[in-house]
Amino acid sequence: MNFDAYLTYHKSIVDQQLEKLPLPYSKPDYYNYTKLNWSRTNRWLKKAILSDEIIQLISAIKEQQHWIIITEPWCGDAAHSVPFLHLMSQLNPLVSVDYELRDFEPFRINTYLTRNGKSIPKLIIRNASGNDLATWGPRPEACQKIYDELTAAKADFETTKTALQNWYNQDSGKEIQKELAVLLRSL
Repeated sequence: MNFDAYLTYHKSIVDQQLEKLPLPYSKPDYYNYTKLNWSRTNRWLKKAILSDEIIQLISAIKEQQHWIIITEPWCGDAAHSVPFLHLMSQLNPLVSVDYELRDFEPFRINTYLTRNGKSIPKLIIRNASGNDLATWGPRPEACQKIYDELTAAKADFETTKTALQNWYNQDSGKEIQKELAVLLRSL
């Protein structure tokens, strides 16, 4: 699906009544995460600032790239990263993007596990022949470090969720852009 279809799908979940939704969205926690993520996604789409470096790097892409972004509306990390990936992809017509849901066919995430887990979002960058050039995800390294430390300390979900949210808000998309810049320069 394209980005507009992904947003339409996300909004359709937010607009439905909880008891009419399929799993996992019929669970109150997932539904509430999805509603919150709708707000976060739209906030970043309006307020995100792309760096001069990432603008130059993506604008300078000379060969076709196909980006596949595996995501889900309930994913908090995706709410902060996917809008930046979308905005970056819009900088060059040689970059085409497909959005895939992790929990539906083709289940591509099974080929792109992170530490044996189906962590999302996951960006796969392919060339025109369909060969993988690079992958990124599920979150910037500095954010991953916080997550790993809290997991090792057996922090509860609320503590972890709040710490990651605070990190994303303070970072304002700078780290994902730096990491994508490094990735793109390596291609």
